[in-house]
Amino acid sequence: MKHLIAGAAALGLTAGAVQAADEVTLQLQWVTQAQFAGYYVALDQGFYEEEDLDVTIKAGGPDIAPPQVLAGGGADVMLNWMPSALAARERGLPVVNIAQPFKTSGLMLTCWKDTGITGPQDFKGRTIGVWFFGNEYPFLSWMSQEGISTDGGDDGVTVLKQGFNVDPLLQRQADCISTMTYNEYWQVIDAGVSPDELVTFKYEDMGVATLEDGMYVLEENLQDPAFVDKMTRFVRASMKGWKWAEENPEAAAEIVLDNDETGAQTETHQKRMMGEIAKLTAGSNGALDPADFERTVETLLAGGSDPVITAKPEGAWTHAITDAALN
Repeated sequence: MKHLIAGAAALGLTAGAVQAADEVTLQLQWVTQAQFAGYYVALDQGFYEEEDLDVTIKAGGPDIAPPQVLAGGGADVMLNWMPSALAARERGLPVVNIAQPFKTSGLMLTCWKDTGITGPQDFKGRTIGVWFFGNEYPFLSWMSQEGISTDGGDDGVTVLKQGFNVDPLLQRQADCISTMTYNEYWQVIDAGVSPDELVTFKYEDMGVATLEDGMYVLEENLQDPAFVDKMTRFVRASMKGWKWAEENPEAAAEIVLDNDETGAQTETHQKRMMGEIAKLTAGSNGALDPADFERTVETLLAGGSDPVITAKPEGAWTHAITDAALN
């Protein structure tokens, strides 16, 4: 009898192992915040579990380059701005966009109005804060199109490597800094600065907006049917999370706060951020719009003697995952 019980237990363990959820590791573009609410919602609401997925979400930061994490095997899928992803692809890292939850760009420069800056040509001779590790490409492309050097001097801009906060602007170390409509701009306002003291330049308004926060995987992995199936389920659950977040912004912000291990985020900021993020994901079902891709590519190619990419990329995106996930 003991042998029968032991055998049954062994069979149970074997069955459990076979039925174990598929593991997926997602590398975020930035730190835990409402910018990534859809993924935390999908985790919290059991959408990943419903798709038989065991998802680990890895926070990013100013010194973390998602393409490097993906290349090193530290993640199955990454979130990345398209300029960074396409630049990485041209350098030899074959990343492919499998889904695009963000339809609109939230990137802008925020400057002190008392500097007299009224347009891009006034950036000459100024110090401008820029995020690096792939986030610098939209700015570099913009300056190249304007014919403005990023090597400093009276006829160029001095680029200040910007970190996690907005101190370079508040402490007058920079005339302008990079901000997002949903995050850093409001950090400046919360620091006691009046909107009347600032002038902003939205990349969308300047005609140099590029796609942000797409999902990317390594091209070689798309040859594996099991991986494709796993990503199909991941995208479907993630987009379900995003639409839930759009419809329940305050609850989504609370879920983000629950997942913020640093304790650095505040309820007021995250709820406001979620409201702004919902504007950027609205209108997207997760499938990349080819016209948006072409617009981004044209912006990156139009860099004069120093473009972000030098040739139109081939095979940089696919609808195979979203077609299967959303239809």
